[in-house]
Amino acid sequence: MPAFFKSRLFALTLVLAALLVLCLAVIKLQRHRPELAGSDAAGHAALPAADASTPIAPDLPLEPPASEFGAAARLELWAGDGHAGLREGHRRQARFADPYGLAVDARGLVYISDGGDSNRILRLSPDGQLTSYAGGEEGFRDGPAAAAAFHTPSGLALDAQGNLYVADTGNHAIRKISPQGEVRTLAGNGQPGFRDGPAAQARFNGPLGVAVGRDGSVYVADSYNDRIRVISPQGEVRTLAGSAWPGEQDGPGTKARFDTPTAVVVDAEDRVWVLDSRNDAVRVVQPDGMVSTFVRGKDDDEQELLRRPLSLTRSHDGFLYVGVLRRGALLQIAPDGRVHRLSGGPQAHLARPAGLALMPSGELLVSDAASYRLHRLSWRSEAGQTDDELAPRPDVGPAPDLALPRTEGRWPLLPQGGWHEVVGTPGEVRGRSGGDARDHLHEGLDVRGDVGDTVVAMADAKVSSPLANWAYGSNAEGLALDRLSYIHIRVGRDKRGHLFNARQFQLVLDAAGRPERIRVRRGTRFTAGDALGSINPMAHVHINLGTGGYHRNPLQLGFLGFSDQQPPMIEAVEIADAAGRRLQAQDRGRLVLPSARSGLQLVVDAWDQVDGNEERRRLGLQALGYQLLQADGRPVAGFEQPRMLLDFARLPVDDKAVKMAYAARSGVTVHGSAVTRFRYQLGSLVRDGRSESAGLGLETLPAGEYVLRVLARDFSGNEAQLRRDLRLLLLP
Repeated sequence: MPAFFKSRLFALTLVLAALLVLCLAVIKLQRHRPELAGSDAAGHAALPAADASTPIAPDLPLEPPASEFGAAARLELWAGDGHAGLREGHRRQARFADPYGLAVDARGLVYISDGGDSNRILRLSPDGQLTSYAGGEEGFRDGPAAAAAFHTPSGLALDAQGNLYVADTGNHAIRKISPQGEVRTLAGNGQPGFRDGPAAQARFNGPLGVAVGRDGSVYVADSYNDRIRVISPQGEVRTLAGSAWPGEQDGPGTKARFDTPTAVVVDAEDRVWVLDSRNDAVRVVQPDGMVSTFVRGKDDDEQELLRRPLSLTRSHDGFLYVGVLRRGALLQIAPDGRVHRLSGGPQAHLARPAGLALMPSGELLVSDAASYRLHRLSWRSEAGQTDDELAPRPDVGPAPDLALPRTEGRWPLLPQGGWHEVVGTPGEVRGRSGGDARDHLHEGLDVRGDVGDTVVAMADAKVSSPLANWAYGSNAEGLALDRLSYIHIRVGRDKRGHLFNARQFQLVLDAAGRPERIRVRRGTRFTAGDALGSINPMAHVHINLGTGGYHRNPLQLGFLGFSDQQPPMIEAVEIADAAGRRLQAQDRGRLVLPSARSGLQLVVDAWDQVDGNEERRRLGLQALGYQLLQADGRPVAGFEQPRMLLDFARLPVDDKAVKMAYAARSGVTVHGSAVTRFRYQLGSLVRDGRSESAGLGLETLPAGEYVLRVLARDFSGNEAQLRRDLRLLLLP
């Protein structure tokens, strides 16, 4: 062969070899990174092709890291400023109406279902920009994303092709949004009920949770039907597990019972993990429908973590993450069933952790619906302070100046524009029947009414919580409408027990056909003046303003005709030693304090009254503090301004606060006291959501004569003037 042809053949061989190496490299690269549309090799949904230009976080790992049980974690604000509304743009300035479900694709693009008055699906890109994706009007309409309508969307899930599934709670349907942004109804006809069969004729009852299996089957937490349903790829709906009545029972398929399942996830073995909310349990449904309980909260344990779980997600290696309503915490559950609290306590108390999703990096994303925020839980290798050890943070919970509900001064009783007697205020000491008289702090306002009186809505509202009413048939029965709660009422029933209407209140019967409970679905709307229930034997309606540990004084609503021009009354001012013994030694009208003065407690026996109340009615105060003065009335150095230690405008979330704010022998008459007594303890700080020891500041004062002046104020700003000064003699 001529040398010319040999050289050409050699060059061609080199080119072919180079092309082969390049092709192998491209194939390898495609196996290790997501496509621009469709799904990656692991089956995770990728960014829809229409958004291929969205910036991709450069540091996303190829696979999520291994989970570690009990690892140190830190909650940080991810999106939302704590105010309700709708504002797109950068995540920190964004606003949500009711951020509920979350879904995250392999690129870190976050989908958020926003209920309330928003009724849309939002998207948060990796570069922090929040935009609308679908919906925006309350209704039931398919079509292009911008023209589609939803009604209180809740749970979300993504499949391997990038389709987004929505539990459209208020429409009692499951919706599907394609990667191209086309919305269609997968199953359900818009009417509440129960029916299996072809998807278009199937009926659901307020579905809250949705998940997708490997074969494309869609699993539904049909919450108010207490069932787990399956929509096959062929469009048939069937019941996988659960029966016609709420309950708690393991076993096969339709013999098993659930009580308000709120969330579902599916693992690689096609097992369905179910958050059984009112049973305080995580249940597992096998592919054949067999149900077992994986972990359950203990009913008799006051410190139990697993209380009213709402949200659920599962890691690639079998760890469960749960958001609980009762303690506003995030829990981690190991594959062997061990439960660990990741976040919670005073510093990181979540008002309503409605949605959870794991980021590609392994971090946990949570939607705090009642705080209008998203948070990220990041893992930390270093030890540090726990959430319980720090004061509440301003970036957790709703904004302190969150707009009040528009009540226009209405009362919860008829006539709504007329005066009613207030018989309890926030921050008062309350006991537990048969227990300690100092069990908890009273969170709201009590308005007196006769047993059987109709309780009515004070403002237009939409039910946002999936567990909106509770304690059927007990004196503690109540209903939450957005940020206003009405307690001590027969929800949905008049004084004869008759149902007001079936549109807003769902009557649940037991197996024998007897009334078992009332349900009020998430997404139900009420108008001011609508009947909500009737007063039960407690003879008053209790009003809470706020949710999930972030309660405010309902008197801020400005009730029509309410007036308080009477200053609080101080009965006595006492000082006790560290053991609680009252100091009584006197010297010419001065209380003698020993030279060892650490641990002293100032106890103020005081109460308030408002205009129009019965004379015997004693109410609690809003704020208390003290000031140290020289004998001639000049403030002691460091006490130029009063030290206001107690302020019940925002109550702490921890149970210990009541015994820090109140001394022994405090309580109301229903708990055994001869008279209502509020014995305030001013050796601790209980205000702004905090409760901690404070001390009186007497330890370092030089010997001499002083005046301790108590400042006792009610909500209207009236301040006690009589018996407020205590003359002191400090011994050297």
